[in-house]
Amino acid sequence: MAAKSKPKLEDRKPVVIVDDVHVVYKVLASGKRASRANAGGGMFSRGLKLREVHAVKGVSFTIYEGDSVGIIGTNGSGKSSLMTAIAGVNPIEKGAIYASARPMLLGVGAVLIPAISGLKNILLGGLAMGYSRKEINASAKAITDFAGLEEFIDLPMKAYSSGMSARLRFAIAASRDHDILIIDEALSVGDQQFRNRSEARMREMRDNAGTVFLVSHSMKSIIDTCTRCIWIEKGELIMDGTPKEVVKAYNKFVGSTTVD
Repeated sequence: MAAKSKPKLEDRKPVVIVDDVHVVYKVLASGKRASRANAGGGMFSRGLKLREVHAVKGVSFTIYEGDSVGIIGTNGSGKSSLMTAIAGVNPIEKGAIYASARPMLLGVGAVLIPAISGLKNILLGGLAMGYSRKEINASAKAITDFAGLEEFIDLPMKAYSSGMSARLRFAIAASRDHDILIIDEALSVGDQQFRNRSEARMREMRDNAGTVFLVSHSMKSIIDTCTRCIWIEKGELIMDGTPKEVVKAYNKFVGSTTVD
């Protein structure tokens, strides 16, 4: 039987459309994000100056079903601001974002409950993602093994290192296929074995017609895992192409000769 050929780009289904998107934050002069509590005109807010930070400036692109998209850029370039906007966490100032399904955002800051055990966090996280109690109970061991936390899963999360917590967050989120999954730096926290497992799982989700965004400073992860790469710098889209060509241009920009 002949191998099934990949669909042409024009035949694939668009799953995320970002159209001239702008993200603007109002922050205090101190650099803190403005809120009702600290910028509402109360006695203690008098004299505080607000300034605008234009984090994302007119970015546009279309992502297709089965894409695995690396998002790169220097610190403060607007990568995470763009991803949280796509996930619907942050509002946009101008433009539009269309998604065929609700994006699942997985970041190193994703919420787990420190006072309860890793196992109970697996159960709660699974229920929040739509597992039945029976399904998540059946998946708990595989999630634990994936995260490499067999000896620690009954300990409270507050006893975990930041790396252990991040591995567990990824394992919970990646235990289920997602139409659109956004991963923000979650692969930089484990050893090489964990990175290999994570990258293999991302490729599996992509091959199942899911769409994955990977925000990372590891150029090797981008090249090994992604089919496409988008470079964001100072809030603007600088380049959109194959991982190798975009990473090569980015490394030249930052003065690096390595891919890791």
